[in-house]
Amino acid sequence: MSEIERESMEYDVVIVGAGPAGLSAAIRLKQIDPELQVVVLEKGSEVGAHILSGAVLDPSGLDALIPDWREQGAPIKTEVKEDFFYFLGEGGKFKIPSWPMPKFMHNHGNYIVSMANVCRWMAEQAEALGVEIFPGMAASQLVYGENGEVRGVVAGEFGREPDGTAGPGYEPGMELLGKYVLIGEGVRGSLAKELIAKYNLSDGREPQKFGLGMKEIWEVKPENHHEGRVIHTMGWPLGKNAGGGSFMYHLENNQVFVGFVVHLNYENPHLFPYMEFQRFKHHPLIAEVLKGGKRVAYGARAITEGGWQSMPKLTFPGGALLGCSAGMVNVPRIKGNHNAMLSGKAAAEAVAEAIKAGRAGDEVTAYSDDVLNGPIAKDLKPVRNVKPMWSKHGLTASLVFGGFDMWCNSLFGNFSLFGTMKHGKTDAAATGRAERFEKIDYPKPDGVLSFDRLTNVSFSFTNHAEEQPCHLQLKDSLVPIELNLPRYDEPAQRYCPAGVYEVLRDDDGSNPRFQINFQNCVHCKTCDIKDPAQNINWTTPQGGDGPNYPNM
Repeated sequence: MSEIERESMEYDVVIVGAGPAGLSAAIRLKQIDPELQVVVLEKGSEVGAHILSGAVLDPSGLDALIPDWREQGAPIKTEVKEDFFYFLGEGGKFKIPSWPMPKFMHNHGNYIVSMANVCRWMAEQAEALGVEIFPGMAASQLVYGENGEVRGVVAGEFGREPDGTAGPGYEPGMELLGKYVLIGEGVRGSLAKELIAKYNLSDGREPQKFGLGMKEIWEVKPENHHEGRVIHTMGWPLGKNAGGGSFMYHLENNQVFVGFVVHLNYENPHLFPYMEFQRFKHHPLIAEVLKGGKRVAYGARAITEGGWQSMPKLTFPGGALLGCSAGMVNVPRIKGNHNAMLSGKAAAEAVAEAIKAGRAGDEVTAYSDDVLNGPIAKDLKPVRNVKPMWSKHGLTASLVFGGFDMWCNSLFGNFSLFGTMKHGKTDAAATGRAERFEKIDYPKPDGVLSFDRLTNVSFSFTNHAEEQPCHLQLKDSLVPIELNLPRYDEPAQRYCPAGVYEVLRDDDGSNPRFQINFQNCVHCKTCDIKDPAQNINWTTPQGGDGPNYPNM
């Protein structure tokens, strides 16, 4: 096939991803120099369509970026009024007091928000400053310069046939080139994954760790609603099968966000994270709130959990990794949006200074210096041992010793008796052989509080054009049936929260075969992370496809 000829457009800065990190970078660049030419590419059909977060927002990032956000009408209205933390048993609960925890673990001064709507508002601020934002434009390839630096991206390619060939309406997309390219794709982005491998950005770092977060929005009866209430839980139903926890946030308009996170380093391949979430909603603490209400939206996404010791090198020739592309989530606080905003702001300041000095295509090390020594470091370093403690010693030890370690770090300038603990193996490598574990019997969803996957996926408003290549690529098509099925009972059937992967059989149970229903994909990236053979590569479908979250 001859090389595709594409038109190109030149900018000062190209930003991939209209999330909190990318939009913060765009806004800050224009604040510094209104003459800079800045473009933001977003694979969702609109800004916010692919944004899913809890979310209790620490406003420190937005305070630094847009100090008058309150006067500017940001959709951030519901301040946290009540903050509860419970350990759950199957039918009961134990309230864990908050006073033993360091001050930064409390939610006073934080806000319950829809990050999708916050990003939509941030996009309006960016466009008012002159930033060009192109939704529905998936950045599918990187463009490299003569010296191996990143020069830009290819975006807006449409019209390939399922076999990958160009169809009759094929559009090759454009090369959007910049002096610097900032990658804010979110968790396990395909371009970030390529860059980390190409430039060995994870050398000397611990493996990145992940969780799978699933979320529903419910409209509940007024008498069950308590605006500003925040609830977090640990324990049942996961028990010893996996680490994780839940949240329930009461925002305005009689709505609640209810969500469930499963750490992806679980061993038992029979675990079914989605069904654990559905079972959880039947606990009296949750069911009493949801009773008589209705679910109005569903979605899922992976969450970076490796923290400080898993962050890759942040810069590469010609650009930088921002926010969740680099893994800046504070796991015990269950917050990362503020760090994403701070990282975008820091990258913008470093890039603007470099461009002012006449530079292009080099490494903006000032950005790394800011992250490693500034407010992001102050947020992430004190909690760096909580996740590995939990993974290696269990929930109780992480609560006791993790709390002690956070106090030591807070009082003694990030000094810890434990040093900086290691994570060990990847989440994929943590998966155990199926014969070592008993299968888990999950109750059937009742259609009132709990729902089957395909019904719930319809509430993510996901759509993919069928006449395109499958964006979930198998490195070896034989692995699912010949390796994963006998060894792990093919866990893709269960770890995917959208029912993308199936093992089909004939009526007599013979002739197993692997089917990928890519139209269901909500772009969570769990398959790319958890597949024990690392045989699934998540790539971008054509722009605009995927979930269409209303106000996640």
